[in-house]
Amino acid sequence: MSIIIMILLLSVLILVHEAGHFLAAKAFKMKVAKFGFGLPIGPTLWEKQVGDVKVLVHAFLLGGYVAFPDDDKELDLPKDSPDRFLNRPIYQRLVVVSAGVFANIVCAFVFVLLTALLWGHMPSGKYDVYINQIVAEKDQSVWVSGLEKGDKIIRVNGSDINSSYGLLAYTQLSKENDGKADEELIEENFNNLKRLNPAYQKDEIIPEDIVIQLPSQKKEKEITLSKNILKGFQKYEDKQLSLNENQKKLRDEIKNKSYLTSDGTITLNDVAFALSDNVRPLNITVLRDGKEINLKPIYPNKDGQIGVQLDVKEILIPTKGIKSAVITSGKYLYDQTYMLLYGLYQIVTGKIPLKDLHGIIAITKVGGDIIDNSGFFSGLLLIAIISLDLAIVNFLPIPALDGGHVMFLLIEKLRGKPLDEESVDKIGTVGFMFLILLMIFVIFNDIFALITKQL
Repeated sequence: MSIIIMILLLSVLILVHEAGHFLAAKAFKMKVAKFGFGLPIGPTLWEKQVGDVKVLVHAFLLGGYVAFPDDDKELDLPKDSPDRFLNRPIYQRLVVVSAGVFANIVCAFVFVLLTALLWGHMPSGKYDVYINQIVAEKDQSVWVSGLEKGDKIIRVNGSDINSSYGLLAYTQLSKENDGKADEELIEENFNNLKRLNPAYQKDEIIPEDIVIQLPSQKKEKEITLSKNILKGFQKYEDKQLSLNENQKKLRDEIKNKSYLTSDGTITLNDVAFALSDNVRPLNITVLRDGKEINLKPIYPNKDGQIGVQLDVKEILIPTKGIKSAVITSGKYLYDQTYMLLYGLYQIVTGKIPLKDLHGIIAITKVGGDIIDNSGFFSGLLLIAIISLDLAIVNFLPIPALDGGHVMFLLIEKLRGKPLDEESVDKIGTVGFMFLILLMIFVIFNDIFALITKQL
């Protein structure tokens, strides 16, 4: 049922977008030839003439369109016909082309405002993270850190913690023996090794049965994550050096030792790498009985766990009255717009890999899960974000999208005349094919994620 609700809500977004174009065209008394729900790929499920507009429903439902008489190449319209969209003033065409995006923005605001008014509060995007229970093995550092049940975690390594994701990001990136080490620590360990074992050069093989004196092992330095990483907007860029398999084996062998007997295959550089991959500290500050307490360092295990169960409580913003609902809704949409634009920037710059790009199938699945687990209003907020995302993506300057049409109109304004129809058609066809290929790729990603249970 929740998936059916999501499909219906997504259909509403498509209709709203196309209705924006249609109503803007009618406001300027433009002639509209067709109003299509779905893309004209494959069979047409239903069509009917309503006044002077032909309404169609296509089998490929992932889209929609408003067609003008110009788009029908078989229709023999005079070049100077007022029914031609291209004969209308640029400002009118610009308004019509942009109206779908505007409609989606208005739709997003309406959904958020309805949620604020009917639900009575709005999510802040922040969470309080409490320690529910300590379940670590008795030899783990959490037991001597001073952490107690009921503590509220407020900072890790100086970063404010506003979600369980932020805490988990720190623990995963600080796990023991992750096979990587900081270049500075490797260099420091090599210098200490060289001082204790001056007879050997950096990459010189140390003969078998030679005893190497090891310096005291220093722990890796703590990491600090940015706000965008803690929110999941950005991936952590790891600048550490990776250990090879022999160095990893050596790392495990020299743990807590002062001397090492060479097997005839290692160098001082190998030993420096092995010494440098151990554990990173989590310096945690908690709130207990109204007081901030700095705990002793906690070190995650090799699985990136510190051995606690969390109790996470969402911080909600009350929305009492129209004014409060409008202000809170506006701020919510502003924050979501920033998130979407930043995510788009990450995709364009390659910082988010294409394999993480998902589409309508994933949205429907995730949206259905949200409705099941968090309720209808959470699903409504997701639809608002999707509507906002549709507006942003549609306004990109890509041929076949609204932003592409705006780009052509701006070129026409600057040139004083439009590009010839044949060129526009060719560019539009290339843009359309690009979008179809992208859609196929995204659907493949969605299906693969479902099969492998990543969604």
